[in-house]
Amino acid sequence: MSRTDDDLPTTRRDFMQVAAASGLAAALLASAGISPALAQAVIGRSEKPLKAAFSNAGLQATWCAQGKQAAEWWGKLFNVEVTWFDGQLDAVKQRSAIDNMASQKWDFVAIQAFGIGTLTQPVQKMIDAGIPVIDMDTLIAPLEQINVHSFLAPDNEFMGGAVTQALATAMGGKGKIIMTQGALGHTGAQGRARGFQSVIKQYPNIEVLDTQPADWDVSKTARLWETYLTKYPQIDAAFFHNDDMALAAYNIMKARNRTNILIGGVDAMPPAIQAVSDGRMFATVRNPSCRIHGGAIVAGVAAVAGGEKTGKGIPKHVITDGPVVTKANAAGMQWMQDHFLI
Repeated sequence: MSRTDDDLPTTRRDFMQVAAASGLAAALLASAGISPALAQAVIGRSEKPLKAAFSNAGLQATWCAQGKQAAEWWGKLFNVEVTWFDGQLDAVKQRSAIDNMASQKWDFVAIQAFGIGTLTQPVQKMIDAGIPVIDMDTLIAPLEQINVHSFLAPDNEFMGGAVTQALATAMGGKGKIIMTQGALGHTGAQGRARGFQSVIKQYPNIEVLDTQPADWDVSKTARLWETYLTKYPQIDAAFFHNDDMALAAYNIMKARNRTNILIGGVDAMPPAIQAVSDGRMFATVRNPSCRIHGGAIVAGVAAVAGGEKTGKGIPKHVITDGPVVTKANAAGMQWMQDHFLI
């Protein structure tokens, strides 16, 4: 994803030429479930510069870093200046950042909360001020409790179940498995855990050895897996709630000469796609960071410049699913990410 400002179109015609050549805009809008009428309304740049504030869980996570890059790129396409408030993978630090965000004026904001319910007050303050709030990936609060403009997220239960099913099938329906969870207050992690459990209950001959959370923290993941590899002489597979944790654990496995463990992750980030290609990981699933963050730009511009209301052009809940990634489709998935299509 080595794009520069020189690559960015500055007129509607230039943008349409880029979109026609790559299918970029059409892929984002259609895959995000946005109506053709809305797509037509926002396909060009906003006539006036817009100011948007974004925050996601923490830029230490590769998924979040990729999302920032995509949001800024799409922001330039649509004449949106994006200001970032890093969550730092810490609920308290993100709350401080969002309190700061809520003290300023924005045309729209987009937020991925580190944990459900941690940002409700400052987000409600912005909603009360008439600022459209786009919720990304995990719930800021239940949708019936807070009037966000739209919620863009994958089906986390599907993702967790899909990777677990791939692992269970490769295990031949028997053996020992560990799930390493993300932050327990993160609704995405909660969904991935439900997906894992829904598949595992179908396999009475698969034993779950442990399900402790590592909070998306690669250092904590490494410490957990040092303990697991000492404690359990047999581990046949491992499911991780994101790829960063999966690859951190793989490094511990390699150091202990335990690389016979099948590894599944979530997000399908470039390092994980490479790991799937070369056999270090068995599978991952795409949590489409580019579509979610780019889609938040589209939804925000539609709300402000296009006057689109929730439920009338902009769906209240936009499902942004991606496929399971194995050796068979890893190269194609990387190409899609390089062009911000998924």
